[in-house]
Amino acid sequence: MVEQSDRAPLLDWEETPPPYPSPAAQPPPEPQRDHGAAAAEKSSQPTSAAPGAGRSGGGGGVPTAVTYSPTRNRTAVVVSRDKPPGCGFDRPELFGPARGLPFPGITAREQREERDQIVAVFVVTFGSRSGNMVEWCMPHDVNLDGVEFKSMASGSHRISSDFIYFRKGSYFGLACFANMPVESELERGARMKSVGILSPSYTLLYRYMHFLENQVRHQLQCPGQYSPLEAFYEDKKAVLHPTGNGLVTSLPTWTLASINRCMHPEMKITHPAGCMSQFMQFFGEQIMVLWKFVLLRKRLLIFSPPPIGVVCYRVYCCCCLANVSIPGIGVSVPELRPFFYVNIADISVLETELSYVACTTEKIFEDKKELYDVYIDNQNVKTHRSRLQPLLRLNAADKEKYRKLSEQRQMLLYSQEVDEDCTANEEDLFILFFMELNNRIFQTLCEVAGSADPTITADHMRAMGLDPQGDRSFLEDLLEVYGIDVTLVIDNLCCS
Repeated sequence: MVEQSDRAPLLDWEETPPPYPSPAAQPPPEPQRDHGAAAAEKSSQPTSAAPGAGRSGGGGGVPTAVTYSPTRNRTAVVVSRDKPPGCGFDRPELFGPARGLPFPGITAREQREERDQIVAVFVVTFGSRSGNMVEWCMPHDVNLDGVEFKSMASGSHRISSDFIYFRKGSYFGLACFANMPVESELERGARMKSVGILSPSYTLLYRYMHFLENQVRHQLQCPGQYSPLEAFYEDKKAVLHPTGNGLVTSLPTWTLASINRCMHPEMKITHPAGCMSQFMQFFGEQIMVLWKFVLLRKRLLIFSPPPIGVVCYRVYCCCCLANVSIPGIGVSVPELRPFFYVNIADISVLETELSYVACTTEKIFEDKKELYDVYIDNQNVKTHRSRLQPLLRLNAADKEKYRKLSEQRQMLLYSQEVDEDCTANEEDLFILFFMELNNRIFQTLCEVAGSADPTITADHMRAMGLDPQGDRSFLEDLLEVYGIDVTLVIDNLCCS
């Protein structure tokens, strides 16, 4: 018996009605810091702030620049009194739609070119004897090893449809799955297929959701008719050349900086109550626990039975908790990028990752504790690492932060309903709230590190929105991960 997918329509990615969107309708990609050319770029700190999440006191408003020594895991804080904040430093690394932040250097031509960066189109089918297999692809010589399992999640035979985001090497993929009952003994009463695409980034994958959903239904009803997919690929394809273990895009009209700035995209939701709202409702106060783990760059694995599409949103939302817009912060820590859906074929890759957020439908991962730091099953967040156990407990400061977030969300919903004010949305509110929270913490730490007495006190902890006792271990880990050289003194206990 096939169960209906519980994917709510309001959680669909924004879809462009025509399968081939025009360049004029394409939003600009989100920025990402380019490590190679960042020294030549200038950026400024954002002035926008979520209501109630202001900048902390403790430093007198002196601009500070954070630099990291290549030989020591320490922070050198240079206090500047004659330059504006952010002068001469990297642009902040962001995740999600921080629309108020500048992203200079991306030309209109580059924005138009981005729409043509589909590196592969494929059809995956399930056979009762052969299992998952790639039925068809373009280009025909593309390396799609493992995609047959990434694009059709384990357990999908129990549902009628789903969509999946995943990573394949340096590429990101989106596939739409469908399951159709058939009167065929050979197919054992069900025909299952996925139609998907690969791209160097996932900035615009959501635009092709509608097309992929239509095509997977077409493949179920008319197997072997690939002409629409061939036309789609010819219109969107990137220029490829084989190297080593896979394929690399060759983009002569793009710079490396242009590509990097597109890696942290804006995923738009078609309904005002989008994935951020449901993320809050699903995890509740536990969001504050996830926030700490993500900021510490831990490895988070989310388990859920199919459908997995809605869980891919939770991966994205978790990553949005770690935004910091202070230039220079985070350059020495592992990059936080979503893996989206993973399965047992990804074990060898996950073994080498220092930081990730991913989701899976395979329960066997729970026993492979060496692959993750934090395991999330439904609303149950747990860790097998004793050092991280204290972070699972909500303290008074956590509950107060969540109360403020919920209060601001209610005020936004009220203004949208009563005043018909649609200038802001829940996604912006959610991301800006945590970005301002993170900025406040790191700004305070930088100011203290650059002061004559680099000591964090209980007053500093409260100014950062942290509990002096309950968040002690969190702050200790934060200082170590980001290499910030200050002394922590709480209740006559000293730790440097």
